[in-house]
Formats: sequence, structure tokens, C-alpha cells
Amino acid sequence: MTEFRFVHSSDLHLGRRFGRLPEEVRGPLAEARHTALARLAAAARAHGAAHVLLAGDTFDTPTPSDRVLRQALNAMAEAAGVSWWLLPGNHDSAAGAEPLWERIAAEAPANVHPVREAAPVNLAPGVTLLPAPVTRPAPGRDLTSALDAMESPEGALRIGLAHGGVVDFAETGASIPPDRDRRAGLDYLALGDWHGRLSVSARTQYPGTPEQDRFRHGRRGVCLAVTLPGPGAAPVIEEVETGVFLWREERLPLVPGTDPEAQLAALLPASGRREMLLRLSAEGRARLAERAALARAAAAAAPDFWHFDLIADALATEPDAADLDAIDQAGALRRAADALAAEAADETLDATARRTAAAALARLYAYVVEGAA
Repeated sequence: MTEFRFVHSSDLHLGRRFGRLPEEVRGPLAEARHTALARLAAAARAHGAAHVLLAGDTFDTPTPSDRVLRQALNAMAEAAGVSWWLLPGNHDSAAGAEPLWERIAAEAPANVHPVREAAPVNLAPGVTLLPAPVTRPAPGRDLTSALDAMESPEGALRIGLAHGGVVDFAETGASIPPDRDRRAGLDYLALGDWHGRLSVSARTQYPGTPEQDRFRHGRRGVCLAVTLPGPGAAPVIEEVETGVFLWREERLPLVPGTDPEAQLAALLPASGRREMLLRLSAEGRARLAERAALARAAAAAAPDFWHFDLIADALATEPDAADLDAIDQAGALRRAADALAAEAADETLDATARRTAAAALARLYAYVVEGAA
């Protein structure tokens, strides 16, 4: 048979609210998730693929709003020549979100196909889709075991579609074995659930979410453009960048006597700041003046980014005499500063109490010194 091409994606989580971020940051993040559908369709057209396989968690909840659902279906309908295959995941499971899937089955355009049953589907001539939909949010077993016994016509390509982890951190027995592709005789196993790009084996792949949503993976989201040359032949896989926003996490180690402003400037990217969410973790040790300088530099840089968060919980404070004298050389403020400095250095206190004292001392220094300036 001739080669078969498709796009593999997962974990769109349409309707996600990003509740832990400031309100002014959330809207464009949600919109970028919706417009990822158009970017997936564009990737399919660019690679000569007529099918997009979504391996679970297309929606963030079992009950997306009418607006989220209707606009998602409309976006898929507008992708002329592209067929969408939607698998229930743990966020939008077949039973846990049954009303959702009934609505999709009733309202979906002709090119959108919900895959709710663990039964072979004729994807194209000579190509069989073998799905393992998630039945409920925590099924407690490996649903891909059903793929082993699923039949397909002789000589047909066998493509598995599933949602779940290959590592069972909770030891529930629900993990997918890394060799499921071999056990089930699959030419390709399209997985979802892991939000970062992960290649389990040549035939078993996680594309990750097409639009990143957390500080973990350090790159923009991608989808996979997959070509299957024929039964038994190794897949040809190309990563296609689909993400708009880059979620980036950086460490800023400091020691007393260094210039935190210069170190921060060297760490920040020269371009692409508007589409970046940056979480910066300062660590090590710094004097009060250096902490204040870092806070000023971070505040000055923050408006360049879509979101900027400086975390200084792991930054220990080492006040010297000049720092404390800058607060007050005598009197109530100096007594407060000395007490906070002693608490911050007191090893008999727990780490949270020491960090709280150090942060309070840094705020006192900034208030007095910068207020005086």
C-alpha cells in the first residue's frame, strides 16, 4: 500500500481557566489554546495529511461551556479536507463526560469523529484505528490491553490511539507498558496525557500539548506529523511547532558581592519576551542592598513579558553592618532590623520561619532606604 500520513496531537484542554495567574494574563492563554486547532489543521495541510488524531483531553472539564464547545467544533469544521478523531481522556472521559460526548456526536460536523468505543475503526483504505478511550477519570487499569486482541484486515496499518501514562507513579496498575506497540502489533501508538514531548520508542509517542500550560517542559508546544511508509516499516516523525507562548523557568544563583542586576540582565532573553511567561527562582545568598537591587531590576523587566514571576524563597539574606545602618543606626527600626536578622539566621527555627524573617527584613530595608531616596 502507499504511505499514510496524519497529525498526532493531544491535551488541548480547551476551556482551561489558568486560575492561578493574574486575570489580565489568562484570556490570551485560553485563546491560544483555541487557535491551536487552526495551527493543527495548517500542519496537516502542510504535510499532506488528511487526518488529525487527538489522543484525549480535548476539553479541560467534562462540562465545557457552550461557547467553548461550539467554537471548537466550528474551528474543526472550517478545516476543509481534514478529519478529526477525538478520543476521551481523563478530563473528558467517555462515562464521566457522557453528556458532552452525546452532544459532540449529535452536533459535530461531518469531519469530526468522536471515538467513544474500544473497537476498530476504518480510518482509510488499508488503515485501521485501534482506540482505547478512557472510560472514567481514574479507570484503575491499563485500557490499552484491549488493543492486543483488536483485529484488522490482513496487511492493514494498525494505529493505536490511547490516553495514559507509561509510568505508574501511584502503583495503581493502570500504566501503559512501553512495549504495547509490539504486543498489539501496532505500526504506531499515538498517546496523550503527558503534556511534554516524549518519545517512548520509535513507534510509541507523546506529542505533548500543542500549547504549553506549565513551567516544566521549557519549549513551545508541538504536534507530530507522522508518515507510515507501510506495515512493519518504521514511522517517519516530524515535530511541528504549534505553540504561541513559551513557559520558561530559570535559576538565578547569587552570592554576596556580585551584581544581581548584571546577572539578571545576562539571563533574560534578548527577544520574544512578549510571548513568554518567565518564572525566575533566585537562590543562594545576598545582602539586603543586593536583594533590593534585584527586586528593582525584576520590576523594571517584568512589563516586557507576558508574565514575570520572581521567587526568592530560596535566597538567604546575609545583612552586613552597612545594611543595618542604612535602616537605622539606633532606635526602634534598628531594634526591629536586628531582631529580624537574628531570626533569619537562627538555625533552631524552621526554614519557613527563617524565610519569613528574611523577607520581612528585606521589605523593611526597601521601605526605609528607597523611601528615603
